[in-house]
Amino acid sequence: MQRRIFLRDYEIIASIGIHEFERQNPQRIIVDVSLDLANDMPPDTAEDRIETVLDYDFLRDRIREIVEGRHFNLQETLCAEILTTCLQPNKVKAARVSTRKPDVYPDCDSVGVEMESRKG
Repeated sequence: MQRRIFLRDYEIIASIGIHEFERQNPQRIIVDVSLDLANDMPPDTAEDRIETVLDYDFLRDRIREIVEGRHFNLQETLCAEILTTCLQPNKVKAARVSTRKPDVYPDCDSVGVEMESRKG
């Protein structure tokens, strides 16, 4: 059984961009994360306890910590830092992260970057 947890459309305000107006005005960033987990959980999940799984709060908390109080020039840098953090727990075997800036161009939904990595 393959298990995956995800966080979709997580909106956060970040100081990001190379232009002066971006440095002066934080922007909305939309983050999507998908984590492939080790197959170390019984298929019936009879334990039904948070201690037996990877808690989603970990994702939100760590992304918020990465973004707060820091300026990123590039989405690539932000995305890579989130990806590195997502791969830290032992239960995580692979991760995919995307970041999007929805307010850049009026003629498209968003612009962004996506990265994926697998352990070992």
